Amino acid sequence: MALYQWVVGNERLDPDRAARELGLGRDEVDAAVTALTELGLLKADVDDPARLRPVDPDLVAAVVTNSLEKSIRDQQAELHHIRDRFASLRGHYLDSLRRVSVGLELVPGLQEVRAALNRASAECTEEILTSQPGGTRAPGVLKEALARDTEMLSRGVRMRTLYHHTARFNGPSQAYVALVSGLGAEYRTAHELFGRLIVFDRRVAFIPEQGDGWGAVVVREPSVVHFLCEVFEQYWTHAEPFSDAATDGLEAVAKDIDRTIVRLLAEGMKDESIARRLGMSLRTARKHIADIMETLGAESRFQAGALAARHGLLGDPAESPTG
Repeated sequence: MALYQWVVGNERLDPDRAARELGLGRDEVDAAVTALTELGLLKADVDDPARLRPVDPDLVAAVVTNSLEKSIRDQQAELHHIRDRFASLRGHYLDSLRRVSVGLELVPGLQEVRAALNRASAECTEEILTSQPGGTRAPGVLKEALARDTEMLSRGVRMRTLYHHTARFNGPSQAYVALVSGLGAEYRTAHELFGRLIVFDRRVAFIPEQGDGWGAVVVREPSVVHFLCEVFEQYWTHAEPFSDAATDGLEAVAKDIDRTIVRLLAEGMKDESIARRLGMSLRTARKHIADIMETLGAESRFQAGALAARHGLLGDPAESPTG
């Protein structure tokens, strides 16, 4: 570097003078001359071969790096080629996911779902877990379920079912639970449930299809089924044994439900969501909300939640399995 700069400033090379002025040995200058000449940064004058002229470093760099740049371009082309080939394989992989259920099966219609449930019930040998949101079940549905449940219980299958607390106000549900409990089935109720679920022998689970249809998704993937069973067990632990509202005292049950509604109001939940979480109709939920706000003297839902908290009406969140 020092020698090149010296040649540029003096327009020719005088090795002895360069060594003297740069404070270098003559052998160091000769080595530097050789290196600069091989790189092409110094070139002999056509008319005077003993005279060396400096060459533009940019031109020399272009020549020196040309092969390196070509190698980089070739590697980049190979990299793009490899990525393109793997991208084409990705398409085949996605096609396989669409063809294979990966432990999931969609059953699209109500009649098909009933047929699938009847088949799973007939094959069940050990246990059935059910989460049944809502406070009412149609008599026809209960009649069909009674035949299926009675047959399973007679084979020694353990049955556990979760209902919303509101089921305790429903006459057909009360009668059904009383009858099937006598055969060995177990029922508990909770203010809030995680959704509809049926699990057979901890191997096959039925969950609702997304949307407002009556379809179901059948889950057989072991890790997912295990997770659903764990969720059920957590809610089962915190739920209460089923009893009709008259036995518990209608006023006590109603207050218990109102306390849950107040807590959900304090969390900012909308009427539709509250009704769905508690298994009651939207009309019933709104009547409860209106009565609560009137009792508390609240002019807004937010104020109702604040007043309920001030009076200690929100309960202990630790009581909920989601708390």
